[in-house]
Amino acid sequence: MFLYALLSLVLLVGFAAGVLSDGVVALSGAWRLQTHPARLVNDFSQIAGPGAALVNATLVAAIALVLIWRSQISLSGPTIAAFFTVLGFGLFGKTPLNVIPIIVGVAISARVTRHTFGEYILIALFGTALGPLVSAIAVEAGLAGIPAIAAALVGGLAAGFLLPPVAMAMLRLHQGYNLYNIGLTSGFLALFAASALRAAGLTLGPGGEWNASPSPLLVYLIPVLSVLLIASALVLGRGKIFGNLLEITRNSGRLPSDFVSSVSHGGALLNMGIMGIGFWAYVLVIGGDLNGPVLGGILTIVGFASFGKHPRNCWPIVVGVAAATLVFGRSLSDAGPLLALLFGTTLAPLAGEFGWKLGIVAGFIHLVMVLQTGAWHAGITLYNNGFAGGLTAALLVAIIEWRRTNQKKTEGFRSNRT
Repeated sequence: MFLYALLSLVLLVGFAAGVLSDGVVALSGAWRLQTHPARLVNDFSQIAGPGAALVNATLVAAIALVLIWRSQISLSGPTIAAFFTVLGFGLFGKTPLNVIPIIVGVAISARVTRHTFGEYILIALFGTALGPLVSAIAVEAGLAGIPAIAAALVGGLAAGFLLPPVAMAMLRLHQGYNLYNIGLTSGFLALFAASALRAAGLTLGPGGEWNASPSPLLVYLIPVLSVLLIASALVLGRGKIFGNLLEITRNSGRLPSDFVSSVSHGGALLNMGIMGIGFWAYVLVIGGDLNGPVLGGILTIVGFASFGKHPRNCWPIVVGVAAATLVFGRSLSDAGPLLALLFGTTLAPLAGEFGWKLGIVAGFIHLVMVLQTGAWHAGITLYNNGFAGGLTAALLVAIIEWRRTNQKKTEGFRSNRT
């Protein structure tokens, strides 16, 4: 119950801060976001104000928390990661109205295959990455009124229904070395969805909004959250949490790596707080914008710090993405490279399992990929880095497995000769 109380407190404080910062405008702005196309990258703090963005984010995350509770699923590493990911993307793409059809579609898929919704809840929550598909059909497809709503619902339900079988196939592809498995899954489905929309005559061109002057409400959001997480860790773990943190850093992070269940609640919370403040400080140092998308990236890291990420397996990815950014003449504070560095930590298990050198290589390749993949799906999936990370992980894992297989054959050949 402690974790439920903690996450509920995060939602209450976030909602109150959003309303108090902008007043009634925050509520009206949050309502206006429900009819926004929401494709990547649209910073809700720029479109409707920081208060409205925060109100929207807490409402979407509240839906996630209620579903976890109603499904009688314990709050552990994966569910905490889902909660913070949904919260983060509520600042730039997810709204209550565009995520509900996806969730219902997954629930129907569970019913058809005779599974409980609880068994598919992680797919449902992470699968809300396809929320912009619902918004795009409703707002950008040239329909209006009931036809627009009906078409958006059908699109969302269909996407949600297909998520479980595709997710299972994608997991086999990268073998758990891409923490954002639903990112690869949603990206794969988004390719087909975007192609269908384009074939129907819909123009899905580039666009988006980026807040280059974030308010103090956004700038200090992560430090406040991190202090809360670290304080909670101290309450739970007392003197043991630092040993627990060391134990966490020895884990490769490969899926599934639940630090809450396998190590301790306190150790996981401490790791979450440290990761949050560390990446927040990095953004400040390079002069990046602590706006909706960037905060979404940091909140996702905070969530996955309970389920796969820690300083030891993330730093090589960071170095690799930063190196590629500089090699190709980009600034570290540019939107694309900055988001790639934050979300690219999805590849942390590669560094955790195979060492820092491969981690740097993975980060370098990730930037190359992620700067291209967004155009493929036209921003219909919010987890573009998860999509690019999945492709990168699949490539590297295939090479590693090929090398291992040939080494075994060579060793067997030598053994037979002797």
